[in-house]
Amino acid sequence: MKTNTEIPWNEVALETAREVEKEVMPLFGTPKAGEAIGENVSGDVTKYVDKVAEDVVLSRLQPLGVNVVSEEIGFIDNGSDYTVIVDPIDGSYNFAAGIPIFAFSFAVFKGRKPIYGAIYEFATKTFYEALPGEGAYMDGKPIRVRKPERGKEALSFYTRGRCLGLIRRVKRVRVLGAIAVELTYLAKGALDGVLDIRNYVRTTDIAAGVLIAREAGAIVTDERGKELELRLDATSKTNVIAVNDRYLLDMILEELENES
Repeated sequence: MKTNTEIPWNEVALETAREVEKEVMPLFGTPKAGEAIGENVSGDVTKYVDKVAEDVVLSRLQPLGVNVVSEEIGFIDNGSDYTVIVDPIDGSYNFAAGIPIFAFSFAVFKGRKPIYGAIYEFATKTFYEALPGEGAYMDGKPIRVRKPERGKEALSFYTRGRCLGLIRRVKRVRVLGAIAVELTYLAKGALDGVLDIRNYVRTTDIAAGVLIAREAGAIVTDERGKELELRLDATSKTNVIAVNDRYLLDMILEELENES
């Protein structure tokens, strides 16, 4: 996929993901990977593997002179028109626990507009990409959300006791522990929806996944059904609903309305 700037973002994303992969995969499933070494800018625990992965990313991006928003260190302002929002390992709990569902998430904004998104799933070595208005791709091939089948919906659903009536209205509920991966599964037709209504996810978690899902035909909103807007920081938390059709979105919003 060719990107539309002087920086070949697709090459930067894939090369950086593979550098991270090289450094972190020897730690997969080890106690060392999950060792707490501090707190990130949101007050969450920074695991050893998170720090190793972020150091790789920052060393790769520093020569480009771009702004960076990363989960552990927060916002680095280099006065650039471009801001890279990165989560070096989304699903680091899974990584440390030996569960092979985790990914590298990379999104580029020019000003406040997204111009490129990529997710690299380490376990399968699958590379997802999207450009606004040009579609979503998996290993270079176009992907689309699947056509919904009523009564057979499969959702990835994060909640803290909210909207539980929804569980009875769909066929399957999954919680995979890496929302970047789950958004790509929505984009390629393996899931019908992904929602996190814990007021927990940050832009670093979802920036690339939201772009990929939207370009694959998904509807992505906040918990009120309004188009989700992403803030270019690592601390603001939000709710997200991403689905493959309006019927499912209305079902979710109805359940949320019923509990209020």
